[in-house]
Amino acid sequence: MVPSSNSSSGGADDCIVNDQMGPFTVLYILIFIIGLPGNLLSVWVFIRSPRAKQSTSIYLVNLLVADLLLLLALPFKILKDLGAAPWSLMVFHCQASAVTIYISLYASIAFLAFIIIDRYLQDCHSLRYLQVQEIGFAWLLSLVVWLLLLLIMVPNMVLPIRELKEQRYLRCSSLKEDISLHWHTLTVFLCMALFLNASAAVLVSSGLTLKRLLGSRSDPKLWVDARQAAGSVTAVALAYMLSFVPYHVVRTPYTLAQNKVITDCAIRRQLFLGKESTLLLTVLHLCFDPLLFFYLYAPFRLTVHRLFPCGGNQTNGDTAEQEMMQPTTPVRQEDAV
Repeated sequence: MVPSSNSSSGGADDCIVNDQMGPFTVLYILIFIIGLPGNLLSVWVFIRSPRAKQSTSIYLVNLLVADLLLLLALPFKILKDLGAAPWSLMVFHCQASAVTIYISLYASIAFLAFIIIDRYLQDCHSLRYLQVQEIGFAWLLSLVVWLLLLLIMVPNMVLPIRELKEQRYLRCSSLKEDISLHWHTLTVFLCMALFLNASAAVLVSSGLTLKRLLGSRSDPKLWVDARQAAGSVTAVALAYMLSFVPYHVVRTPYTLAQNKVITDCAIRRQLFLGKESTLLLTVLHLCFDPLLFFYLYAPFRLTVHRLFPCGGNQTNGDTAEQEMMQPTTPVRQEDAV
């Protein structure tokens, strides 16, 4: 069935790019099935966990909120891609749930970057008392991120759309009026700027952490501490790069195809498949974020150990809680790195 469109211009709009969504839909369903229980368990554990006086905990909670938004929006994308959604639900996905997915995506990028930076600052003892590590500043920074993303993204939900005949393969860009399409393009490049700045901060923090690790080889005690910090920062940084870099490599040329700067149908199809493949990588972090919460947040580990006791881990959890809940003691000048 070839779709018809009121916005047809030439043959460009007759190019169907989203008629091969079967494999993607299966993978999205698997991610949803795996990610849902892990994130719901994380919500319960966070509610029951002792409150730690660290900014990292604030960023982890906001990362969990971003994951929950993605879990709410993902079923609408699955239904649309399956072709099982009625026309009104397909339009709703394009106007609302698809935008929610991107709000969640860029919130996750921002908070993962904050977590990596904060882990580096925690390890760099001489910077322990910077304002950026205070709980109040962490909440303020988180609020700024959410407000900025809503300011950028919400107009995509409310700007006018075209009236189209019902069609089997709906492209969300075909619904947009010219002003909506222009704002969408601006949104893409603003979010690209956010991603580039976050990536620069991640690279600098990771590089400085590795530099400290190499510089502490002569001191066994410093080496143990630096190796632990470098391990956590590097693990989160690698997950960040694998999840978000491929998508942003494809995002800009795909946006040009949406705006009909690229009109060749074969190229547009390849760009769409590339965008969907890399978007799948970004959504995959739903499955791994609960492991991140467990690894980076000691009160979270303590609560999990209490729920699922396993031998000596209970003692380790109690020690972790005491360390995390106690106020940070001043670092002597001779201990500063």
